[in-house]
Amino acid sequence: MHGLMQNRQLLVSSMVRYAQQYHSDVDVVTAIGADASIRTNYGQVIARAGQLANSLAKQGIKQGDCIGTLAWNNHRHLELYYAVPSMGAVLNTINPRLHSDQIRYIVNHAHDKYLFVDLDFLPLVEKVHVDIAQIKGIVVLCSEQQMPDIHWCDAICYESLIAQESADFDWPEFDEDTAASLCYTSGTTGDPKGVLYSHRSLVLHSIATCMKDCMNIGAEDVIMPIVPMFHVNAWGIPYSAAIAGSKLVLPGSDMSGKNVYRLLNEEHCTLTLGVPTIWQLLVDYAATLPLNETSRLPIREFVIGGSAASEQLITSLESLFDATVLHVWGMTETSPMGTVSRPSPKHRRLSKEELLAIKLKQGKPPFGVEAKIVDDDGIELPWNGDTCGQLLVRGPWVAKAYYRKEDMRVLSDDGFFNTGDISTISADGWMNIVDRAKDVIKSGGEWISSIDLENVAAAHPDISQAAVIGIHHPKWQERPLLVCVASEGANPNKNDVLSFMKDKIAKWWLPNDVVFVDELPYNATGKIHKKNLRESFNDYRFPAGAVK
Repeated sequence: MHGLMQNRQLLVSSMVRYAQQYHSDVDVVTAIGADASIRTNYGQVIARAGQLANSLAKQGIKQGDCIGTLAWNNHRHLELYYAVPSMGAVLNTINPRLHSDQIRYIVNHAHDKYLFVDLDFLPLVEKVHVDIAQIKGIVVLCSEQQMPDIHWCDAICYESLIAQESADFDWPEFDEDTAASLCYTSGTTGDPKGVLYSHRSLVLHSIATCMKDCMNIGAEDVIMPIVPMFHVNAWGIPYSAAIAGSKLVLPGSDMSGKNVYRLLNEEHCTLTLGVPTIWQLLVDYAATLPLNETSRLPIREFVIGGSAASEQLITSLESLFDATVLHVWGMTETSPMGTVSRPSPKHRRLSKEELLAIKLKQGKPPFGVEAKIVDDDGIELPWNGDTCGQLLVRGPWVAKAYYRKEDMRVLSDDGFFNTGDISTISADGWMNIVDRAKDVIKSGGEWISSIDLENVAAAHPDISQAAVIGIHHPKWQERPLLVCVASEGANPNKNDVLSFMKDKIAKWWLPNDVVFVDELPYNATGKIHKKNLRESFNDYRFPAGAVK
Protein backbone atom coordinates (compact mmCIF):
# COMPACT_ATOMS: atom_id res chain seq x y z
CA MET A 1 0.00 0.00 0.00
CA HIS A 2 1.38 3.40 -1.00
CA GLY A 3 0.77 6.65 0.81
CA LEU A 4 -1.57 9.17 -0.75
CA MET A 5 0.82 12.11 -0.82
CA GLN A 6 1.72 14.30 -3.76
CA ASN A 7 5.01 13.46 -5.43
CA ARG A 8 6.81 16.74 -6.18
CA GLN A 9 10.33 16.57 -7.56
CA LEU A 10 13.07 18.05 -5.35
CA LEU A 11 14.78 20.49 -7.71
CA VAL A 12 17.13 23.45 -7.34
CA SER A 13 14.47 25.48 -9.15
CA SER A 14 12.06 24.75 -6.30
CA MET A 15 14.49 26.45 -3.89
CA VAL A 16 14.94 29.35 -6.32
CA ARG A 17 11.18 29.78 -6.74
CA TYR A 18 10.67 29.71 -2.98
CA ALA A 19 13.32 32.38 -2.39
CA GLN A 20 11.82 34.54 -5.13
CA GLN A 21 8.31 34.25 -3.74
CA TYR A 22 9.00 34.63 -0.01
CA HIS A 23 12.43 36.27 0.37
CA SER A 24 12.61 38.52 -2.67
CA ASP A 25 13.50 41.65 -0.68
CA VAL A 26 16.21 40.05 1.49
CA ASP A 27 19.65 41.55 0.90
CA VAL A 28 22.47 39.96 -1.06
CA VAL A 29 25.68 41.96 -0.63
CA THR A 30 28.91 41.56 -2.61
CA ALA A 31 32.10 43.21 -1.35
CA ILE A 32 34.20 44.93 -4.01
CA GLY A 33 37.56 46.29 -3.05
CA ALA A 34 38.48 47.26 0.49
CA ASP A 35 35.53 49.49 1.37
CA ALA A 36 32.73 49.20 -1.19
CA SER A 37 29.87 46.80 -1.87
CA ILE A 38 27.24 46.00 -4.47
CA ARG A 39 23.85 45.71 -2.79
CA THR A 40 21.08 43.68 -4.35
CA ASN A 41 18.51 41.12 -3.13
CA TYR A 42 17.25 37.63 -3.90
CA GLY A 43 14.51 38.96 -6.17
CA GLN A 44 16.97 40.85 -8.36
CA VAL A 45 19.51 38.00 -8.34
CA ILE A 46 16.86 35.49 -9.43
CA ALA A 47 15.49 37.85 -12.09
CA ARG A 48 18.99 38.13 -13.54
CA ALA A 49 19.31 34.34 -13.28
CA GLY A 50 16.25 34.16 -15.52
CA GLN A 51 17.94 36.50 -18.01
CA LEU A 52 21.04 34.29 -17.94
CA ALA A 53 18.99 31.13 -18.49
CA ASN A 54 17.24 32.68 -21.49
CA SER A 55 20.58 33.67 -22.98
CA LEU A 56 22.11 30.24 -22.43
CA ALA A 57 19.09 28.58 -24.00
CA LYS A 58 19.56 30.76 -27.09
CA GLN A 59 23.20 29.61 -27.20
CA GLY A 60 21.94 26.03 -27.46
CA ILE A 61 22.59 24.95 -23.86
CA LYS A 62 20.36 22.01 -23.04
CA GLN A 63 19.74 19.63 -20.16
CA GLY A 64 22.93 17.83 -19.12
CA ASP A 65 25.36 20.34 -20.65
CA CYS A 66 28.11 21.52 -18.30
CA ILE A 67 28.85 25.17 -17.64
CA GLY A 68 32.22 25.89 -15.98
CA THR A 69 33.02 28.75 -13.61
CA LEU A 70 36.24 30.27 -12.30
CA ALA A 71 34.88 32.88 -9.93
CA TRP A 72 34.91 34.35 -6.44
CA ASN A 73 31.97 34.65 -4.04
CA ASN A 74 29.91 37.36 -5.73
CA HIS A 75 26.41 38.08 -7.00
CA ARG A 76 27.14 37.08 -10.60
CA HIS A 77 28.46 33.71 -9.49
CA LEU A 78 25.30 33.33 -7.39
CA GLU A 79 23.19 33.96 -10.50
CA LEU A 80 24.97 31.06 -12.18
CA TYR A 81 24.28 28.89 -9.10
CA TYR A 82 20.56 29.54 -9.52
CA ALA A 83 20.21 29.62 -13.31
CA VAL A 84 22.34 26.74 -14.58
CA PRO A 85 20.95 23.83 -12.50
CA SER A 86 17.41 25.23 -12.59
CA MET A 87 17.35 25.12 -16.41
CA GLY A 88 18.57 21.49 -16.33
CA ALA A 89 22.25 22.10 -17.11
CA VAL A 90 25.15 21.25 -14.78
CA LEU A 91 27.21 23.85 -12.93
CA ASN A 92 30.89 22.92 -12.81
CA THR A 93 32.63 25.17 -10.26
CA ILE A 94 36.40 25.01 -10.76
CA ASN A 95 38.96 25.82 -8.08
CA PRO A 96 41.31 28.49 -9.53
CA ARG A 97 43.94 27.63 -6.92
CA LEU A 98 44.61 24.34 -8.67
CA HIS A 99 47.55 23.95 -11.03
CA SER A 100 46.84 24.96 -14.62
CA ASP A 101 47.26 21.33 -15.72
CA GLN A 102 44.48 20.31 -13.33
CA ILE A 103 42.23 23.15 -14.49
CA ARG A 104 42.78 22.07 -18.10
CA TYR A 105 41.96 18.48 -17.15
CA ILE A 106 38.75 19.44 -15.33
CA VAL A 107 37.38 21.63 -18.14
CA ASN A 108 38.03 18.87 -20.69
CA HIS A 109 36.87 16.01 -18.47
CA ALA A 110 33.61 17.81 -17.66
CA HIS A 111 33.09 18.72 -21.34
CA ASP A 112 32.24 22.28 -20.34
CA LYS A 113 30.42 24.19 -23.08
CA TYR A 114 31.00 27.69 -21.70
CA LEU A 115 33.42 29.04 -19.13
CA PHE A 116 32.39 31.98 -16.92
CA VAL A 117 35.45 33.74 -15.52
CA ASP A 118 36.13 36.55 -13.05
CA LEU A 119 38.61 39.17 -14.24
CA ASP A 120 41.25 37.94 -11.78
CA PHE A 121 41.33 34.50 -13.38
CA LEU A 122 41.70 35.46 -17.05
CA PRO A 123 45.48 34.80 -16.93
CA LEU A 124 44.71 31.23 -15.84
CA VAL A 125 42.36 30.72 -18.76
CA GLU A 126 44.87 32.23 -21.17
CA LYS A 127 47.34 29.50 -20.16
CA VAL A 128 44.93 26.68 -21.02
CA HIS A 129 42.53 28.07 -23.61
CA VAL A 130 44.25 26.44 -26.61
CA ASP A 131 43.81 23.03 -24.96
CA ILE A 132 40.08 23.36 -24.19
CA ALA A 133 38.86 23.36 -27.75
CA GLN A 134 35.34 22.13 -26.97
CA ILE A 135 34.55 25.41 -25.16
CA LYS A 136 32.01 27.37 -27.23
CA GLY A 137 32.71 30.64 -25.45
CA ILE A 138 34.39 32.39 -22.54
CA VAL A 139 32.23 34.84 -20.61
CA VAL A 140 33.89 37.47 -18.40
CA LEU A 141 31.97 38.24 -15.20
CA CYS A 142 32.12 42.03 -15.35
CA SER A 143 30.34 45.14 -16.55
CA GLU A 144 30.77 46.55 -20.05
CA GLN A 145 32.98 49.33 -18.61
CA GLN A 146 35.27 46.76 -16.98
CA MET A 147 35.54 44.51 -20.03
CA PRO A 148 39.24 44.21 -20.99
CA ASP A 149 40.67 43.97 -24.49
CA ILE A 150 41.36 40.25 -24.78
CA HIS A 151 43.54 39.41 -27.78
CA TRP A 152 43.73 35.65 -27.37
CA CYS A 153 40.02 34.79 -27.66
CA ASP A 154 36.62 36.27 -28.54
CA ALA A 155 35.41 36.69 -24.99
CA ILE A 156 31.89 37.83 -24.11
CA CYS A 157 30.97 40.38 -21.44
CA TYR A 158 28.51 38.89 -18.92
CA GLU A 159 26.37 42.03 -18.68
CA SER A 160 26.16 42.25 -22.46
CA LEU A 161 25.19 38.57 -22.61
CA ILE A 162 22.13 38.99 -20.40
CA ALA A 163 21.21 42.65 -21.00
CA GLN A 164 18.52 42.14 -23.65
CA GLU A 165 16.99 39.00 -22.17
CA SER A 166 13.72 38.62 -20.32
CA ALA A 167 13.82 37.85 -16.60
CA ASP A 168 10.96 35.39 -17.07
CA PHE A 169 12.12 31.84 -17.57
CA ASP A 170 9.87 28.81 -17.23
CA TRP A 171 12.08 26.55 -15.11
CA PRO A 172 11.42 23.03 -16.42
CA GLU A 173 10.30 20.02 -14.42
CA PHE A 174 12.40 16.85 -14.62
CA ASP A 175 13.52 13.92 -12.49
CA GLU A 176 15.08 14.96 -9.17
CA ASP A 177 17.95 12.52 -9.66
CA THR A 178 19.12 14.60 -12.64
CA ALA A 179 22.64 16.01 -12.27
CA ALA A 180 22.76 19.58 -10.96
CA SER A 181 26.35 20.49 -10.15
CA LEU A 182 29.81 19.04 -10.52
CA CYS A 183 32.76 19.62 -8.17
CA TYR A 184 36.19 18.07 -8.49
CA THR A 185 38.30 16.88 -5.59
CA SER A 186 41.65 18.53 -5.00
CA GLY A 187 43.39 15.26 -4.22
CA THR A 188 47.16 15.20 -3.94
CA THR A 189 47.63 12.14 -6.14
CA GLY A 190 46.34 11.52 -9.64
CA ASP A 191 43.85 13.61 -11.58
CA PRO A 192 41.02 15.40 -9.77
CA LYS A 193 37.89 13.26 -9.46
CA GLY A 194 34.44 14.61 -10.28
CA VAL A 195 31.61 14.43 -7.74
CA LEU A 196 28.27 14.84 -9.50
CA TYR A 197 25.49 16.10 -7.25
CA SER A 198 21.83 15.57 -8.05
CA HIS A 199 19.00 18.03 -7.53
CA ARG A 200 17.63 15.73 -4.85
CA SER A 201 20.93 15.60 -2.97
CA LEU A 202 21.33 19.40 -3.03
CA VAL A 203 17.80 20.03 -1.75
CA LEU A 204 18.07 17.47 1.05
CA HIS A 205 21.51 18.79 2.02
CA SER A 206 20.17 22.36 2.11
CA ILE A 207 17.25 21.42 4.35
CA ALA A 208 19.49 19.46 6.70
CA THR A 209 22.00 22.31 6.90
CA CYS A 210 19.29 24.67 8.13
CA MET A 211 18.27 22.37 11.02
CA LYS A 212 18.76 23.78 14.51
CA ASP A 213 21.30 21.15 15.55
CA CYS A 214 23.27 21.65 12.33
CA MET A 215 23.95 25.21 11.15
CA ASN A 216 20.75 26.58 12.73
CA ILE A 217 20.07 28.86 9.77
CA GLY A 218 17.01 31.10 9.72
CA ALA A 219 15.56 34.35 8.41
CA GLU A 220 17.14 36.38 11.22
CA ASP A 221 20.64 35.34 10.17
CA VAL A 222 23.17 37.30 8.18
CA ILE A 223 25.51 34.72 6.66
CA MET A 224 28.96 35.31 5.20
CA PRO A 225 30.47 32.24 3.52
CA ILE A 226 34.23 32.78 3.43
CA VAL A 227 34.51 29.24 2.12
CA PRO A 228 34.66 29.85 -1.64
CA MET A 229 31.85 29.12 -4.06
CA PHE A 230 34.42 27.23 -6.15
CA HIS A 231 34.86 24.67 -3.35
CA VAL A 232 32.04 22.17 -2.63
CA ASN A 233 29.30 24.69 -3.45
CA ALA A 234 30.45 27.00 -0.62
CA TRP A 235 29.31 24.22 1.73
CA GLY A 236 25.80 24.57 0.30
CA ILE A 237 25.21 28.05 1.76
CA PRO A 238 23.99 29.70 -1.50
CA TYR A 239 21.03 27.31 -1.41
CA SER A 240 20.52 27.03 2.36
CA ALA A 241 20.47 30.81 2.81
CA ALA A 242 17.98 31.18 -0.03
CA ILE A 243 15.39 28.80 1.42
CA ALA A 244 15.88 30.17 4.94
CA GLY A 245 15.64 33.79 3.82
CA SER A 246 18.97 34.74 5.36
CA LYS A 247 20.78 37.87 4.26
CA LEU A 248 23.81 36.77 2.28
CA VAL A 249 27.16 38.58 2.39
CA LEU A 250 29.62 37.56 -0.32
CA PRO A 251 33.20 38.67 0.43
CA GLY A 252 34.56 38.77 -3.12
CA SER A 253 38.30 38.25 -3.54
CA ASP A 254 39.67 39.95 -0.41
CA MET A 255 40.00 37.36 2.36
CA SER A 256 42.30 39.44 4.56
CA GLY A 257 41.59 39.61 8.27
CA LYS A 258 40.92 43.34 7.94
CA ASN A 259 38.31 42.94 5.19
CA VAL A 260 36.62 39.97 6.85
CA TYR A 261 36.37 41.96 10.08
CA ARG A 262 34.99 44.98 8.19
CA LEU A 263 32.22 42.88 6.65
CA LEU A 264 31.37 41.14 9.93
CA ASN A 265 31.01 44.55 11.51
CA GLU A 266 29.35 46.62 8.79
CA GLU A 267 26.90 43.94 7.62
CA HIS A 268 26.08 42.71 11.14
CA CYS A 269 26.88 39.08 10.29
CA THR A 270 25.62 36.42 12.69
CA LEU A 271 27.11 33.34 11.04
CA THR A 272 30.26 32.89 8.99
CA LEU A 273 32.03 29.84 7.59
CA GLY A 274 35.62 29.13 6.56
CA VAL A 275 38.80 27.12 6.95
CA PRO A 276 41.24 27.56 9.88
CA THR A 277 43.76 29.61 7.89
CA ILE A 278 41.15 32.31 7.26
CA TRP A 279 40.16 32.49 10.90
CA GLN A 280 43.78 32.74 11.98
CA LEU A 281 44.13 35.81 9.76
CA LEU A 282 41.06 37.29 11.43
CA VAL A 283 42.39 36.53 14.92
CA ASP A 284 45.71 38.15 14.07
CA TYR A 285 43.97 41.30 12.81
CA ALA A 286 41.54 41.43 15.76
CA ALA A 287 44.49 41.33 18.15
CA THR A 288 45.54 44.76 16.81
CA LEU A 289 42.19 46.37 17.67
CA PRO A 290 41.25 48.15 20.92
CA LEU A 291 40.30 45.87 23.80
CA ASN A 292 36.69 44.59 23.73
CA GLU A 293 35.91 46.13 20.34
CA THR A 294 35.48 42.71 18.73
CA SER A 295 33.09 41.45 21.43
CA ARG A 296 30.50 44.06 20.38
CA LEU A 297 29.95 42.44 17.00
CA PRO A 298 26.68 40.47 16.59
CA ILE A 299 28.49 37.37 15.30
CA ARG A 300 26.90 34.28 16.84
CA GLU A 301 28.91 31.42 15.39
CA PHE A 302 32.10 30.73 13.50
CA VAL A 303 31.86 27.50 11.51
CA ILE A 304 35.24 25.85 10.94
CA GLY A 305 35.84 23.01 8.49
CA GLY A 306 38.27 21.88 5.84
CA SER A 307 40.86 20.81 8.39
CA ALA A 308 40.94 20.38 12.16
CA ALA A 309 40.76 23.53 14.27
CA SER A 310 43.29 23.86 17.08
CA GLU A 311 42.43 24.53 20.69
CA GLN A 312 44.20 27.87 20.45
CA LEU A 313 42.13 28.98 17.44
CA ILE A 314 38.82 27.98 19.02
CA THR A 315 39.56 29.74 22.31
CA SER A 316 40.89 32.84 20.53
CA LEU A 317 37.77 33.24 18.37
CA GLU A 318 35.39 32.63 21.25
CA SER A 319 37.15 34.97 23.66
CA LEU A 320 37.73 37.78 21.13
CA PHE A 321 34.24 37.79 19.64
CA ASP A 322 32.12 36.38 22.47
CA ALA A 323 30.84 33.85 19.95
CA THR A 324 30.67 30.08 19.58
CA VAL A 325 32.88 27.98 17.32
CA LEU A 326 31.16 25.15 15.49
CA HIS A 327 33.50 22.42 14.27
CA VAL A 328 32.25 20.53 11.20
CA TRP A 329 33.59 17.71 9.08
CA GLY A 330 32.90 16.79 5.51
CA MET A 331 34.42 16.38 2.07
CA THR A 332 33.55 16.95 -1.56
CA GLU A 333 32.03 13.47 -1.65
CA THR A 334 29.63 14.32 1.22
CA SER A 335 28.28 17.57 -0.29
CA PRO A 336 30.09 18.37 2.19
CA MET A 337 28.21 18.19 5.52
CA GLY A 338 29.07 14.92 7.27
CA THR A 339 29.14 15.78 10.97
CA VAL A 340 28.56 18.84 13.15
CA SER A 341 30.03 19.34 16.62
CA ARG A 342 27.15 21.28 18.18
CA PRO A 343 27.08 20.56 21.94
CA SER A 344 23.96 18.76 23.19
CA PRO A 345 21.90 19.76 26.25
CA LYS A 346 23.72 17.12 28.31
CA HIS A 347 26.98 19.00 27.69
CA ARG A 348 25.77 22.09 29.55
CA ARG A 349 26.93 20.66 32.85
CA LEU A 350 30.49 20.21 31.62
CA SER A 351 33.32 22.43 32.75
CA LYS A 352 34.82 24.93 30.29
CA GLU A 353 37.74 22.58 29.67
CA GLU A 354 35.48 19.56 29.12
CA LEU A 355 33.26 21.53 26.74
CA LEU A 356 36.31 22.61 24.75
CA ALA A 357 37.27 18.95 24.36
CA ILE A 358 33.83 18.35 22.81
CA LYS A 359 34.23 21.29 20.42
CA LEU A 360 37.60 19.98 19.26
CA LYS A 361 35.87 16.83 17.97
CA GLN A 362 34.03 16.78 14.67
CA GLY A 363 30.70 15.78 16.22
CA LYS A 364 27.80 13.62 15.14
CA PRO A 365 26.09 13.21 11.77
CA PRO A 366 22.82 15.00 11.06
CA PHE A 367 19.79 12.88 10.29
CA GLY A 368 20.38 11.39 6.84
CA VAL A 369 24.03 10.46 7.29
CA GLU A 370 25.18 7.17 8.80
CA ALA A 371 28.75 6.59 9.98
CA LYS A 372 30.85 3.69 11.23
CA ILE A 373 34.50 2.78 11.71
CA VAL A 374 36.10 -0.44 10.47
CA ASP A 375 39.48 -2.16 10.61
CA ASP A 376 41.64 -3.07 7.60
CA ASP A 377 39.50 -6.17 7.00
CA GLY A 378 36.26 -4.20 6.98
CA ILE A 379 35.15 -5.45 10.39
CA GLU A 380 33.11 -2.85 12.26
CA LEU A 381 34.83 -1.50 15.36
CA PRO A 382 33.25 -0.51 18.69
CA TRP A 383 32.06 3.00 19.53
CA ASN A 384 34.04 3.61 22.71
CA GLY A 385 35.88 6.85 21.94
CA ASP A 386 39.26 5.09 21.97
CA THR A 387 39.32 2.54 19.17
CA CYS A 388 40.56 4.02 15.88
CA GLY A 389 39.37 2.85 12.51
CA GLN A 390 38.66 3.84 8.93
CA LEU A 391 35.68 6.20 8.79
CA LEU A 392 32.87 5.11 6.44
CA VAL A 393 29.68 7.07 5.69
CA ARG A 394 26.53 6.72 3.61
CA GLY A 395 23.47 8.85 2.96
CA PRO A 396 21.39 10.63 0.30
CA TRP A 397 24.02 13.36 -0.23
CA VAL A 398 27.05 11.02 -0.20
CA ALA A 399 28.68 10.06 -3.50
CA LYS A 400 28.28 6.52 -4.84
CA ALA A 401 30.72 6.92 -7.76
CA TYR A 402 32.94 9.46 -9.51
CA TYR A 403 31.93 11.18 -12.74
CA ARG A 404 33.02 9.25 -15.81
CA LYS A 405 34.78 6.77 -13.52
CA GLU A 406 31.69 4.76 -12.63
CA ASP A 407 33.61 1.50 -12.85
CA MET A 408 35.92 2.62 -10.03
CA ARG A 409 34.75 0.87 -6.84
CA VAL A 410 34.27 3.39 -4.02
CA LEU A 411 31.57 1.74 -1.88
CA SER A 412 31.70 -1.19 0.51
CA ASP A 413 29.38 -4.15 0.00
CA ASP A 414 26.80 -2.49 2.27
CA GLY A 415 26.96 0.84 0.47
CA PHE A 416 29.32 2.86 2.68
CA PHE A 417 31.88 5.31 1.27
CA ASN A 418 35.42 5.11 2.68
CA THR A 419 36.40 8.68 3.55
CA GLY A 420 40.13 8.02 3.89
CA ASP A 421 40.01 9.40 7.44
CA ILE A 422 40.97 7.57 10.62
CA SER A 423 38.64 8.35 13.50
CA THR A 424 37.13 7.29 16.78
CA ILE A 425 33.42 7.33 17.64
CA SER A 426 32.23 7.65 21.22
CA ALA A 427 29.41 5.60 22.72
CA ASP A 428 26.97 8.46 22.05
CA GLY A 429 28.09 8.84 18.43
CA TRP A 430 30.55 11.73 18.71
CA MET A 431 33.12 11.37 15.95
CA ASN A 432 36.72 12.55 16.23
CA ILE A 433 39.11 12.58 13.28
CA VAL A 434 42.46 11.20 14.37
CA ASP A 435 44.18 11.67 11.03
CA ARG A 436 44.03 11.08 7.31
CA ALA A 437 44.89 7.47 6.60
CA LYS A 438 47.83 8.63 4.46
CA ASP A 439 49.07 11.05 7.15
CA VAL A 440 48.82 8.95 10.31
CA ILE A 441 52.29 8.00 11.64
CA LYS A 442 52.86 4.30 12.11
CA SER A 443 55.39 3.81 14.91
CA GLY A 444 56.20 0.35 16.20
CA GLY A 445 52.84 -1.03 15.09
CA GLU A 446 50.91 1.79 16.81
CA TRP A 447 49.34 4.94 15.37
CA ILE A 448 50.33 8.51 16.23
CA SER A 449 47.91 11.27 15.23
CA SER A 450 49.64 14.07 13.36
CA ILE A 451 46.57 16.27 13.99
CA ASP A 452 46.81 15.89 17.77
CA LEU A 453 50.52 16.71 17.74
CA GLU A 454 49.93 19.75 15.52
CA ASN A 455 47.22 21.08 17.83
CA VAL A 456 49.46 20.74 20.88
CA ALA A 457 52.42 22.40 19.15
CA ALA A 458 50.26 25.24 17.78
CA ALA A 459 49.22 26.10 21.34
CA HIS A 460 52.81 27.20 22.06
CA PRO A 461 52.78 31.02 22.19
CA ASP A 462 55.83 31.31 19.94
CA ILE A 463 54.47 29.06 17.16
CA SER A 464 52.00 30.31 14.57
CA GLN A 465 51.73 27.17 12.39
CA ALA A 466 52.70 23.54 12.87
CA ALA A 467 52.71 20.40 10.76
CA VAL A 468 53.77 16.86 11.60
CA ILE A 469 54.92 14.22 9.13
CA GLY A 470 56.27 10.71 9.52
CA ILE A 471 59.98 10.16 8.82
CA HIS A 472 61.56 6.75 8.30
CA HIS A 473 63.07 5.28 11.45
CA PRO A 474 65.32 2.18 11.41
CA LYS A 475 63.71 0.68 14.51
CA TRP A 476 60.15 2.03 14.76
CA GLN A 477 59.28 2.24 11.02
CA GLU A 478 58.23 5.91 11.33
CA ARG A 479 58.66 8.65 13.89
CA PRO A 480 57.13 12.17 13.96
CA LEU A 481 58.97 15.23 12.72
CA LEU A 482 57.48 18.56 13.81
CA VAL A 483 57.79 21.36 11.25
CA CYS A 484 56.98 24.83 12.62
CA VAL A 485 56.60 28.45 11.60
CA ALA A 486 57.52 30.81 14.43
CA SER A 487 55.18 33.61 15.48
CA GLU A 488 56.18 37.05 14.27
CA GLY A 489 59.05 38.39 16.38
CA ALA A 490 59.51 35.09 18.26
CA ASN A 491 62.56 32.85 18.24
CA PRO A 492 61.58 29.48 19.79
CA ASN A 493 64.03 26.59 19.97
CA LYS A 494 63.60 22.85 19.71
CA ASN A 495 64.06 22.03 23.39
CA ASP A 496 61.59 24.70 24.47
CA VAL A 497 58.91 23.33 22.14
CA LEU A 498 59.42 19.70 23.14
CA SER A 499 59.39 20.64 26.81
CA PHE A 500 56.08 22.45 26.26
CA MET A 501 54.59 19.38 24.57
CA LYS A 502 55.84 16.51 26.72
CA ASP A 503 53.25 16.78 29.51
CA LYS A 504 50.36 17.10 27.06
CA ILE A 505 50.82 13.89 25.05
CA ALA A 506 51.87 10.29 25.55
CA LYS A 507 55.63 10.12 26.07
CA TRP A 508 56.20 7.90 23.04
CA TRP A 509 54.33 10.39 20.80
CA LEU A 510 56.90 13.14 21.40
CA PRO A 511 58.46 14.21 18.04
CA ASN A 512 62.02 13.06 17.46
CA ASP A 513 62.98 16.46 16.09
CA VAL A 514 61.67 19.98 15.49
CA VAL A 515 62.50 21.97 12.36
CA PHE A 516 61.66 25.64 11.80
CA VAL A 517 60.72 26.94 8.33
CA ASP A 518 59.61 30.31 6.95
CA GLU A 519 56.31 28.97 5.64
CA LEU A 520 54.32 25.77 5.21
CA PRO A 521 52.91 24.59 1.87
CA TYR A 522 49.12 24.81 1.51
CA ASN A 523 46.92 23.14 -1.08
CA ALA A 524 44.10 24.65 -3.13
CA THR A 525 41.54 24.31 -0.32
CA GLY A 526 43.63 25.86 2.45
CA LYS A 527 44.91 22.64 4.02
CA ILE A 528 48.57 21.97 4.77
CA HIS A 529 49.92 20.10 1.76
CA LYS A 530 51.43 17.09 3.52
CA LYS A 531 52.52 15.44 0.28
CA ASN A 532 54.64 18.45 -0.69
CA LEU A 533 55.97 18.71 2.84
CA ARG A 534 57.02 15.06 2.81
CA GLU A 535 58.73 15.58 -0.54
CA SER A 536 60.61 18.59 0.89
CA PHE A 537 61.93 16.39 3.68
CA ASN A 538 62.47 13.32 1.53
CA ASP A 539 66.22 13.32 2.27
CA TYR A 540 65.87 14.30 5.91
CA ARG A 541 67.34 11.96 8.52
CA PHE A 542 66.87 12.26 12.25
CA PRO A 543 69.92 13.44 14.24
CA ALA A 544 71.99 10.62 15.72
CA GLY A 545 70.69 11.27 19.25
CA ALA A 546 67.07 11.09 18.08
CA VAL A 547 67.37 7.56 16.66
CA LYS A 548 66.71 5.23 19.60
